[in-house]
Amino acid sequence: MAGPNATHKAGPAELEVDIARQREALASTVNELTDQVQARARTTAKQAAIAAGVAVVVAALAVVVRRRRS
Repeated sequence: MAGPNATHKAGPAELEVDIARQREALASTVNELTDQVQARARTTAKQAAIAAGVAVVVAALAVVVRRRRS
């Protein structure tokens, strides 16, 4: 591929090849970003589930402690 100062003008076939290459590179980048976002979402969902579980345990312990004090 020629630099921006090149005097060579690409023909239609060369442009199509370049566009296809750029499209593949962009698709790869989008797929990588999607994977990263999905991994973060899974981590956040796991953290939320853990927090909910901890909240349930704490609430249950509070009920047990109150009943024992009564």
